[in-house]
Amino acid sequence: MTDIPVFKPQSGMDLPRFAGIPTFMRLTHVKPTDALARDHVDVGIIGVPWDGGTTNRPGARHGPRQMRDLSTMMRNVHHVSGIKPFDLVRCADLGDSPVNPIEIMDTIERVENFYKSVKASGITPLTAGGDHLISLPVMRGIYDGTPLGMVHFDAHTDTWDRYFGDSQYTHGTPFRRAIEEGLLDPNRTIQIGIRGSLYTPEDKDWGLEQGIRVMEIEECFDLGPEAIIAEARRVVGDGPTYISFDVDALDPVYAPGTGTPEIGGLTTHDAQRILRGLQGLDLVGADVVEVSPPFDPSGATALVGVTMMFEILCLLADSMATRGRVKGN
Repeated sequence: MTDIPVFKPQSGMDLPRFAGIPTFMRLTHVKPTDALARDHVDVGIIGVPWDGGTTNRPGARHGPRQMRDLSTMMRNVHHVSGIKPFDLVRCADLGDSPVNPIEIMDTIERVENFYKSVKASGITPLTAGGDHLISLPVMRGIYDGTPLGMVHFDAHTDTWDRYFGDSQYTHGTPFRRAIEEGLLDPNRTIQIGIRGSLYTPEDKDWGLEQGIRVMEIEECFDLGPEAIIAEARRVVGDGPTYISFDVDALDPVYAPGTGTPEIGGLTTHDAQRILRGLQGLDLVGADVVEVSPPFDPSGATALVGVTMMFEILCLLADSMATRGRVKGN
């Protein structure tokens, strides 16, 4: 049982990409609490279809469904690194986390509990959002007592404190809450691609005061991908690390379907190059968030999102195989 076909994507040579029931990357759908998942699945791809933390343009709740559809474009081998993720680890679509579309705190609890069940089954999660607030309950769910480092791609720091008076839980606050709760180590966190106008000059001070390495887009362009990679690796070091990729890190010409677009962002190719340079880090989970299909019904932004997910899947698979965190037969 060293190679169980059920955990391989269905080939486009056998079934047309437009046919069949859509799952992430054409993988088998299993529940994280099933014995099959507990005994065999290493990486679970999960949707969190929720955007209740959005403060302006909604629609990311529809992201996981469209990303599943566009993920049929992913194949088996990374064309640059040669990594074959589905040979290194066993992958499955674990479905969507439960959510409550009209209640923030209930959704946070539901997502946290779902990811606790994923962790209890020994599965490393790769998540499709949903707005960026979902990163907080995901981190709560996979937390094992050691604060995580993070490589965070975004136009925004998401370390603001409150919105509209006393609202502490929005897509602009997840990493402030994560640091306050001890889930995230600010000294092992780097944010790449930050840009856009501010409400006040102090908006970006808190993260810097905590020790976050904030790399604004101008610095990214000045340094180039190789230097960004070196700095990211220096910051997160050898400890357990999470990758969070907000598609608004990209220039909106590449990802128009998102809630808070900011011009002047990364290109898709530079983002891919930076991700590839993270190979070898101790990765324990990741997400790609803020794909909003109503603002890009063509599916182009969803294709960008799932392509970044495939890049990250290759990193996760390599990290887990290298460190012997793959389940036995």
